[in-house]
Amino acid sequence: MPSIRNLECSRCHNFVLAQTPQTVCPDCSGPLYVRYDLRPLRGIATRDKIAQQAALSPWSGMWRYALVLPEAKPVTLGEGWTPMLQSRRFPNVFLKEEGANPTSTFKARGLALAVTMARHYGLRKLAVPSAGNAAGALAAYTAAAGIEAHIFMPKDVPFANYVEATVYGAKVTLVDGLISDCGRIVAERKEKEGWFDISTLKEPFRVEGKKTMGYELVEQLGWEYPDAVFYPTGGGVGLIGMWKAFLEMEELGWVRAGKRPRMIAVQSSGCAPVVRAFDQGVGVSQMWQNASTFAAGLRVPKPYGDSIMLEILRESGGVALAVSDEQILASILDWGRHEGIFLSPEGAAATAAYDHLLATGFLTAKDRVVLFNTGGGLKYTDVTAEALGLHRSTTPV
Repeated sequence: MPSIRNLECSRCHNFVLAQTPQTVCPDCSGPLYVRYDLRPLRGIATRDKIAQQAALSPWSGMWRYALVLPEAKPVTLGEGWTPMLQSRRFPNVFLKEEGANPTSTFKARGLALAVTMARHYGLRKLAVPSAGNAAGALAAYTAAAGIEAHIFMPKDVPFANYVEATVYGAKVTLVDGLISDCGRIVAERKEKEGWFDISTLKEPFRVEGKKTMGYELVEQLGWEYPDAVFYPTGGGVGLIGMWKAFLEMEELGWVRAGKRPRMIAVQSSGCAPVVRAFDQGVGVSQMWQNASTFAAGLRVPKPYGDSIMLEILRESGGVALAVSDEQILASILDWGRHEGIFLSPEGAAATAAYDHLLATGFLTAKDRVVLFNTGGGLKYTDVTAEALGLHRSTTPV
């Protein structure tokens, strides 16, 4: 496992030492990236060791990529190496099933790495604002690490998010507002309370956990890029992390350099700040007013990493687009009835977006694409049932 060479600001590119816990760039408040000396790892022979070493472990999960992760003892619950499911109807469509992770969402990856490094640095109290799934993941990993978790999330998150965070022993506060209101509370109280803020892109290691999705999807496709990657985008750390993985793999010589995948950021029409900024051709988004969607993970009115995402979308030749809750619900039913997969609302946003881009000619049926289902649909039973108008009958039969 490599030692960290330094941290680099994603905006001003200044270097920061990693010997002590860091949040954002001290000069410009930009998110920090972890940088390693990758030179000793270059070449196909090193890449091939990944599968060889993973075969010796009962379950290595995302830690099969330890060669490109920080040197620290993992706090693990079995995250990563999730299935890549080929669609039964579309031969070139693959669904990355992140619902197979611990706590049933992709958030397990980022929080596993972030909590691992928090324990490595000796941190004792972590705090996070969450639209729902990050709360459950942080609560689970801090429980495993023996660290205290303070969680703030909107009071109308899917009930499973509140239940799991409580079961794991986190200190949970439900807020009458959005994730932005939760973030404000953490920022206002963290110094007094002694919390380390582990919010999206406010520390450098959640990106490192999320980047393993990029390594995985390329390895699972035979170490080749797909033509496009569809990613449901709230905070957008997964999209940012995967792009970092692609850059690292090319530097390592683990993948053929060339045309990287088109990155497709998918949001809800009820909360689409990145889509609006992309369509307007600007470099940052503006706060989305009155955000509303039953895809709770997409209800992020102003992502901290918006400028990074917009750069990636344009550099990759991708696009940002929004779909309605009605389209999301229709895609949940479509994939449930024809593919046997219960998508999360966020994952169904990606599948609905694929249908749209196929119909408009942005993509063709020959394009090999990866769609991310970022969480298991069963975590959203209450909100999906409400959207479908389903109620448990109390009348005896």
